[in-house]
Amino acid sequence: MILRLVLGAVLAAMALGQLASFDAMPAVMTTYGLTSGAVSTALAVALIGAEAVTAVWFLAWPRSRAAAPVWSYTGVAVVWAVLASQAFARGLVLDNCGCFGTYLAQPLRWYVLVEDALMLLYAWLLWRGLRRTGTASPPATARADRTPQEDH
Repeated sequence: MILRLVLGAVLAAMALGQLASFDAMPAVMTTYGLTSGAVSTALAVALIGAEAVTAVWFLAWPRSRAAAPVWSYTGVAVVWAVLASQAFARGLVLDNCGCFGTYLAQPLRWYVLVEDALMLLYAWLLWRGLRRTGTASPPATARADRTPQEDH
């Protein structure tokens, strides 16, 4: 529950910073060298939307065992990690990684990759928590024509 609250606060700050500087977000997405134009705008909208929805879910229902917000969080973490990793590997120079829009701007350096790795670790922890409670996979249903021994 604490992890969800902390991640919810971080995602809310990310979404708010990006939304407040939305006019700059397509250009930030373009600097990663994978998208441009309308695709960069769509990527920015998708990231902000996923961050905001996940933040609200984590903050409003931190004890929720639903898989949907964990999928959303994982998607956000993977997208940011892929963007940063490929740009870093290609030697692209980014003055602002864009995680918080134009606020709290930080250049793309090795420590951004560490932050992204931590985001992926947190996704793994969230999935692990769901598996422990048995909500990550749908419950097995017993068919009426099968014996209990066949269901095991």
